[in-house]
Amino acid sequence: MLLCSRGERRALEESEDRPKSQSGAKMTFYDDIYPFYPLQRTSFIFSGCLLTVILVFLVLAASLLLILPGIRGKSRLFWMCRIIISLFIGGVIVALNFTSDWAEARMTTNATYKSFSNAVVNADIGLHVGLYGINVTLKGNPVVQFNETIDYNEMFSWHDTMEEEYGEALERGLPNPILYIAEKFTLSSPCGLIFQYRYSGRYASATLWTAFCCWLLANILFTMPVILYAGYMMMATAAFIFFSMASFSTIMNAPQCVFCIGTDSFEINYSHSFWLALATGLLCAVIGILVSTLDFLMPERMKEAFSVGVDTYEDEDVCYGEGYLNTLFLDGVTVLPLTSNVTAEHT
Repeated sequence: MLLCSRGERRALEESEDRPKSQSGAKMTFYDDIYPFYPLQRTSFIFSGCLLTVILVFLVLAASLLLILPGIRGKSRLFWMCRIIISLFIGGVIVALNFTSDWAEARMTTNATYKSFSNAVVNADIGLHVGLYGINVTLKGNPVVQFNETIDYNEMFSWHDTMEEEYGEALERGLPNPILYIAEKFTLSSPCGLIFQYRYSGRYASATLWTAFCCWLLANILFTMPVILYAGYMMMATAAFIFFSMASFSTIMNAPQCVFCIGTDSFEINYSHSFWLALATGLLCAVIGILVSTLDFLMPERMKEAFSVGVDTYEDEDVCYGEGYLNTLFLDGVTVLPLTSNVTAEHT
């Protein structure tokens, strides 16, 4: 608690040195909550990067679906399913890099609200782990307690900024449960969670981007008469998604650090993004195996279904009708028979 004491002492000294006219608050107690804390900042609600990814893929889906009225027959349904499934896979692969719920833990308990205060609140506390950082939530039961709205959602990134963000959280006077959880992921924590989580998330993100590249190649190959290799690339996409899950799963092999808040404790378990990655990987594997098998059994039907390679032999099947010559334009012109013996007769 040395860091916490320094941060709180610094905030107290700054508030005392500042004139009351500038601070905008009197140095009195309000239900055991110190008034020198700054106003509550707007909490982290939704990742801007994740929102951008969702909007981009929705625009792509809407644009590609506009071509469906120009497709005739039963191929229209096949193309619609192909577009939706392909964009779903690509969107999930990119979005998984920015989600914050690969693993999570939740609990409801009574905990000390802030430092230098005996106020105890009943709140729902949540820890959400992503590939780039953690997201800590604190929501009171009820939300309004001690004349304050207890609804926090704070993001902490461990890519070379965890110590700075934790120091800023101390200066801002965030609630004790948030500071306690964030401190577990600092470099000075005896748990050492940041080392395992940082490298696991880094390798999981790298393999996910590799899976995205394989997905792009698979979609390019689906437009060429090499459907078999497109199936192979879909299986490669599934393999790299599974590699990312295996990389993230290494955090469970590290010594588990128990989070104790109040009289309760919790441990981290896999969450929605992890299971979504598993489902997407299985979908890619099924598509890859199915495409490769069908292309081996019925290659021509597969090319026809994907509208590739159907115009290759059109010129060989062309049948020209009977032709006629206009003799008015052929006066003095010798017409030779079109046979292989023409060259022999001239020689």
